[in-house]
Amino acid sequence: MTAPQSFHDVRMKGFRDRAEVTDVLRLLDERVASLPGEEAVLTSVAGRVLATPVVSPADVPAFRRAAMDGFAVRGADTFGAESTNPLALSVVGQSMPASPFPGTMTSGQAVRIMTGAPLPEGADAVLVAESAELEPDGRRVLAREAVPPGRHVGRVGEDVAKGSTVLTAGRRFRPQDVGLLASIGVREVPVVMRPRVAILITGNEILPPGSVPEGSRIVDSNSPMLAALVERDGGDCLPIRYLPDDYQAVRDAVRDAVADVVLVSGGSSVGSEDHAPRAVAELGELAVHGVALRPAAPTGIGFVGQRPVFLLPGNPVSCLCAYDLFAGRAVRRLGGRSAELPYRRTLVPLAAKIVSAVGRVDYVRVRLQDGKATPVAVTGASILSTTVVADGFVLVERDREGHAPGEVVEVWLYDN
Repeated sequence: MTAPQSFHDVRMKGFRDRAEVTDVLRLLDERVASLPGEEAVLTSVAGRVLATPVVSPADVPAFRRAAMDGFAVRGADTFGAESTNPLALSVVGQSMPASPFPGTMTSGQAVRIMTGAPLPEGADAVLVAESAELEPDGRRVLAREAVPPGRHVGRVGEDVAKGSTVLTAGRRFRPQDVGLLASIGVREVPVVMRPRVAILITGNEILPPGSVPEGSRIVDSNSPMLAALVERDGGDCLPIRYLPDDYQAVRDAVRDAVADVVLVSGGSSVGSEDHAPRAVAELGELAVHGVALRPAAPTGIGFVGQRPVFLLPGNPVSCLCAYDLFAGRAVRRLGGRSAELPYRRTLVPLAAKIVSAVGRVDYVRVRLQDGKATPVAVTGASILSTTVVADGFVLVERDREGHAPGEVVEVWLYDN
């Protein structure tokens, strides 16, 4: 089978045109949607995304309870009590967590009570221990302050009301969310499925991580970086596959990947052994090949069926840039997360100018020093160490020739 006639083979020719970054983002938002939901046990959902709203099946608390240690009383019985004029109440029992007072209190009585214990019938307030003096025989307590009805009492449904929506769909679970769901008796939660991501590394010169560079062969740095990025974005990485510079091998690997997203690292540019674009075009649709972006211009995006396939440049900085802006956006959308870059942003003035060119978006690594951003001097697409020494990056818009010293720019911070 040959590639469709609409396919433009750029190998040893170059790109005829390049897609705008904004158009690529729009394409992804139109073509990539959240995966279906699945049930997951409560203890495993931290960091995942809620698929449908959770409505509470119970009131929390389900009973009136003491909010302080002290004595359950009728508030009216304490009116007029002061430290110099205490009022005496008869102690008729106690209420403990899971062991409530069995009877009903009447006027002039008090029940010793602990925080969280059920409030006895007939009581409507708690006299805190600091304002109470128990007589030596334990039969009476002296109230040294007045407590109005409702004071230090947790009402039914005060935390969560039965029938109320506790969490809405799209919520990414925080630890306290998990705790709240446990409190209302939830055992399983409908969460968006985690996207399965296949990472295919191409190149005869590539050695697996853990190897030592030898001769003209280099160690693969992209797969561990991509795997960490996928995990950050809520995806599940399938085992990494290494492919030779062979068209049939690349085509078969893309076709056979049992994944929601396929990432192909390398083989996306204009070299004679860059087979991935043709393979995707033959298997499905190569929607984008070449983006007006530096340093990730050779990026390609296609679809095999409904599955997005991202052709990421082999140069590590380009790979990082293309993943964050495009592939990561798809992974995040599939998993129900916000599509936007998962980096904190800050506005700072530039210490030195940024040079760019009109007609492309520039991904510029910067360091933050003395409250200002300084562009990293070495900016080659293969120099991964520039992203390590950098604190973040600036995206220079396509209609700018750069930014002048002192101009305030938005910096996306690698370290959140």
